[in-house]
Amino acid sequence: MTVVAVVVAAMFAVAGVLALIRIIRGPSVLDRVVATDVVLAVVVAAVAAEAAYTRDATALPVLVVLSILGFTGSVSVSRFATRGRRQEAPRTPPEGRRDGP
Repeated sequence: MTVVAVVVAAMFAVAGVLALIRIIRGPSVLDRVVATDVVLAVVVAAVAAEAAYTRDATALPVLVVLSILGFTGSVSVSRFATRGRRQEAPRTPPEGRRDGP
């Protein structure tokens, strides 16, 4: 069982490092936001794996709070990103179509 725990911890560490590299190098702000969400998901999964390994349920409230934080952050950033795009390029009707009679 210890070998499995070490392998899982190594996989979480690699995933976290790769996401941190994307946060640092990401060409756009949205890439950095997605990488931050991935880091949060890795942290949640690591805490859940640790709670399952030790059979201790005291980490469950922390998991709930981190999950809500990740969901709220992702939704707010996506709303902000789509709102900014709408202001930059307003939609115009295609040529040949008229609005109204």
